Formats: sequence, C-alpha cells, structure tokens
Amino acid sequence: MKISELIAKTPLKRFVDKSPVVAVLPLYGVIASGGGKLRGENINLSGMAEKIEDAFATKNLSAVALPINSPGGSPVQSSLIFDRIRQLADEKEIPVYAFAEDVMASGGYWLGLCADEIYVNQNSVVGSIGVVSASFGFTGLLEKVGVERRAYSAGENKMKLDPFSPEKAEDVVWLKKLQGEIHENFKDLVKSRRGDRLKKRKDKELFSGDVWTGPKAVELGLVDGIADIRSFMREKYGEKVKFKRFEGRQGFLQRKLGLGASVGEDAVEGFLAAVKNQAHWGRFGL
Repeated sequence: MKISELIAKTPLKRFVDKSPVVAVLPLYGVIASGGGKLRGENINLSGMAEKIEDAFATKNLSAVALPINSPGGSPVQSSLIFDRIRQLADEKEIPVYAFAEDVMASGGYWLGLCADEIYVNQNSVVGSIGVVSASFGFTGLLEKVGVERRAYSAGENKMKLDPFSPEKAEDVVWLKKLQGEIHENFKDLVKSRRGDRLKKRKDKELFSGDVWTGPKAVELGLVDGIADIRSFMREKYGEKVKFKRFEGRQGFLQRKLGLGASVGEDAVEGFLAAVKNQAHWGRFGL
C-alpha cells in the first residue's frame, strides 16, 4: 500500500491535510459599543478582537470571508474593526472578501470596505453612506406631569440638545458640523477603498444616504458582484476548500430580542437595547 493511501485511511490525515481553509468571520447586528450580556447582537471591537485574531491565525489560511448583516451604528466602532482587520490582512498578506446578507448599510457598508472585494445577494440592501442622529424632545412634559427637573452644569455648552429644553438653532448647527465631518471621513474611505471601481457619477448620488439592492450596487461600483460564500470560494480555491467559522452562539430570544434570562434592572436594560436595535433594523423594513 502506498504511503498516501495509508495516510488517507488513518487519523494522521488531519495532521498533513493541506486543503485551503477560509476563515468565516460573521459581522451580524447593530454596531455599538459596550458588551453587556443583554445588549443583543451588537458588533464592537471589544467583542470582535479575539475572533479577528483567531481567524487570521487559522492554519492553512487562504482567505478570510466576512458575512455581513448590519444596518450600521457607531462610526467609531466601525472604524476600529475596519482598522484591525486591515492591519492583520496586510501583515499576513491574506485576502479578505465581504458577503452582504439582508443589509450592508451605513456602518455595515463601512465594515464591508475592509474587504478587497465585496459581493452581495441580488436582494441585499446596500449603501446608506451618510450620518444620522436621532432623539426626542420632551419640552413641557415634566411640567404637565408635575415633575420638576433640576440640572446643573459648568460650561455653557455642556447641555447642548438637552431633550427637556427647547431646541436651539446654534445647537443644530453644531450637530450638523459634527455629522458633516464624519460624513467626509466616510466618503474618503469609500473613494480610497473602491477607487476606479466606482462608476463615474456625481458624489451627490453615491453619498446621499440612499440605499440600493444588489444589482444597482454592482452598477454603481459599490460592490463587485453577486455571489454567495460557498460558491465563490469553491470556484476560487477548489472543491476541497474548507470553512472554519468564528462566532459566539446565542439563544433564539437573545438573538431576536436582545434579551437574556435575567430579570429586574438588567432585563429593562436588555429590553431598551432591543428596542434601540430594532429601530436601526426598522429603517430598512426588517
């Protein structure tokens, strides 16, 4: 019997297997800081750092695939995760491919930009290259219910956009300035990562905050094509390619609602986080 045949029939096979491996690193959920057990499916560097390191340390690694399903969130966390993935990809000279699922929008698209190539489903929602801030105004509410609010601050700008005070025009101008600066950073990143792949169109269309389905995103040059991970990787690395997935596991209710088994204050925190997360997804009809 040949040595190769003997190896194939023994446990030694796993030690000499040279099949190409693709590390699959899912990026699912709203992008937000914090990591409490009841925050729901949030994405942040604190929760992803170890998984990112492990993915790039995979034996026989040929590529890293990023399945993305995110409506966006924190631009800071998006940028931190982007930087960490790009650092390791460049250091180890490993190609990175992103694959959009339901939504890859706003900060979700920011994450997609860390890939060398981006692929989508024909029904994926892609884009939302913009910045949004949302809150409520409760002017007069406390007075109506007979509650007196007492707030003290040092610094004339410490209570800008206080939800219990009348909105000031100068505060809105200040907020829009901040949003504009972040938006410019986002646009610069899109241009630097997509380069000549962006079609010759006015910035006003690409960076309006609008979203498109897969085929239109391909046409605009925001993504590279329509494909799924398994088919794409088998075509690129052969039918013997193996996939190694890096992700934590959550229960059904925790995934869907952001709730755990605890009660009391933690449960309230989890419920509010779930409502906030649902508001992000709701912008895209999900």
